[in-house]
Amino acid sequence: MPQSLSQPRVSVSEVEGARFQVYTERQFDQIEALQRLSADARFAMRVVAKVLPFRVNRYVIDELIDWDRVPDDPVFQLSFPQPGMLREADFARMADAMRSGADRKAIQAIAADIRAGLNPHPAGQQQLNVPLLDGQPLPGMQHKYRETVLFFPSQGQTCHSYCSFCFRWAQFVGDREMRFASNEADSLHAYLAQHPEVSDLLVTGGDPMVMKTRHLATYLEPLTDARFERLQTIRIGTKSLTFWPQRYVTDADADELLRLLERLVAAGKHVALMAHYNHGRELDTPIAREAIRRVRDTGAVIRTQAPLLRRINDDADAWADMWRTQARLGMVPYYMFVERDTGARHYFEVPLARAWQIYRDAIQQVSGVARTARGPSMSATPGKVEVQGVAEVQGEKVFVLRFIQGRNPDWVQRPFFARYDESATWLDQLRPAFGEQRFFFEDEFDAMCRTASRGAD
Repeated sequence: MPQSLSQPRVSVSEVEGARFQVYTERQFDQIEALQRLSADARFAMRVVAKVLPFRVNRYVIDELIDWDRVPDDPVFQLSFPQPGMLREADFARMADAMRSGADRKAIQAIAADIRAGLNPHPAGQQQLNVPLLDGQPLPGMQHKYRETVLFFPSQGQTCHSYCSFCFRWAQFVGDREMRFASNEADSLHAYLAQHPEVSDLLVTGGDPMVMKTRHLATYLEPLTDARFERLQTIRIGTKSLTFWPQRYVTDADADELLRLLERLVAAGKHVALMAHYNHGRELDTPIAREAIRRVRDTGAVIRTQAPLLRRINDDADAWADMWRTQARLGMVPYYMFVERDTGARHYFEVPLARAWQIYRDAIQQVSGVARTARGPSMSATPGKVEVQGVAEVQGEKVFVLRFIQGRNPDWVQRPFFARYDESATWLDQLRPAFGEQRFFFEDEFDAMCRTASRGAD
């Protein structure tokens, strides 16, 4: 066992008071820092929090937000609801109900109606991605790409804090029918055993790292058995390294968690924490650096990813600085995503043309070890589509696109072209270039959708 597991390198003063304390919409009045905002601003935040999930912890409030820059501070925008996150009509509807003293049932009905119009499950998650075991659907699992299965453990369907842009916001709003979750470790293991084409398991949520280590081990340790030899990579999607780095340093089972990662690595698995870093400030605190060091000491790899978000990180220099820091700390920059077509997308989204320019300007500033970051990438229903650039072909200005992942693996790495549109923000807003009527994959994709629809019936 590495010495680091028992000897954190942060000082006692830096870990004192590390008790986890969380605030939701019900505890707005207990967040002292919010009192510096006007009553109208606080009311507006509560209006939005009736519709979109809100949860923030003391570490984020005290260590990551510069309250002298509020409301423009990027981590404040990342973690606290803002009035523009709802459309004007929806905001007014909820605000009027709250001012008039509507009861809880009426408020919930309005919230549910607004949520239904926010595309709560993008990319065909419920219709196209749910796998079958012995002819029965497996709730809490998704199998969109041949090599990768996603698993949503029921104990991990919350987070230490919520991101205001989260594309899985529907997991957190209390509507059980909106939620992906499974507590069936046996079903996960049975499915993986029957599908040797799966090389990668992604444990996701929510955030699996909110789970106690003993629960996480129930899912992961059996994967070291010989029958899962073809499973090469165990990925864990998490924001904990930024929102609660104490998970790896001072939590009661922090050492136990790191030893679990060590055992998985020793068994020959590639263990990767798919870490969400939205802004370089999340890397700056001493305990965040210590958490990174301790995870890396286990042999696990930290791969970093984030969407490009207006008001938070829509700046090439910010990305370049973040990628350089991550590479210096031994992490692997992995993805720059395009904000998904769900939730408060209108508040955060950046046109694809500008997203590509930001990516290009950022990647030009870093060395080759940080140019592992791919993007800007849209996790669309057919697959992950990357904007590779803007070009002029046969006198027509076009986007050059390719699939990084596809529902049909044969689509991957095939370049295709869309007419240039400086306002488009998502794949479904693009049109084929050169007079073509459809993109090369659309007929096959439509057939997949029809088959899935018949299966659901």
